[in-house]
Order: sequence, then structure tokens, then C-alpha cells
Amino acid sequence: MHERTNYLEYLGYVTTKKDRVLNGAGLMLYASTPEEASELSLDVAKAMRCDVVQLKCGDYLLVSVPK
Repeated sequence: MHERTNYLEYLGYVTTKKDRVLNGAGLMLYASTPEEASELSLDVAKAMRCDVVQLKCGDYLLVSVPK
């Protein structure tokens, strides 16, 4: 049986800074402009059925909220 948790699941990260693109467990995407990052984040979130959080630095975090 799957145990329910209250933690967010990290699915991905979208940034316009090449030095922030690191290998890891989630999807890491580089966008060349802030507009492209915003559009890319929303498109990927729709496909993955997850939520998008814009960080103060302008990057985007893709997370799944437990249901």
C-alpha cells in the first residue's frame, strides 16, 4: 500500500542561467530568455500534470502535490 505524505515531489527545474543546470533526479531545462522559461514551464507542467512555482531568482520549480 502507498503511504500518503505531505511533502512536495520535485519533478523539474527551468532556468535561464546555464551554470544552474546540473544533473540530478529531476528534469533540468535551460531556456534562453525569461519568456521562453515561463512558456516552457507551463507547457511541461501541463504535460506532467504538476504545479509551477516561480522562484525569486526568476527560475521555475516543477512540483507535484500529493492528492
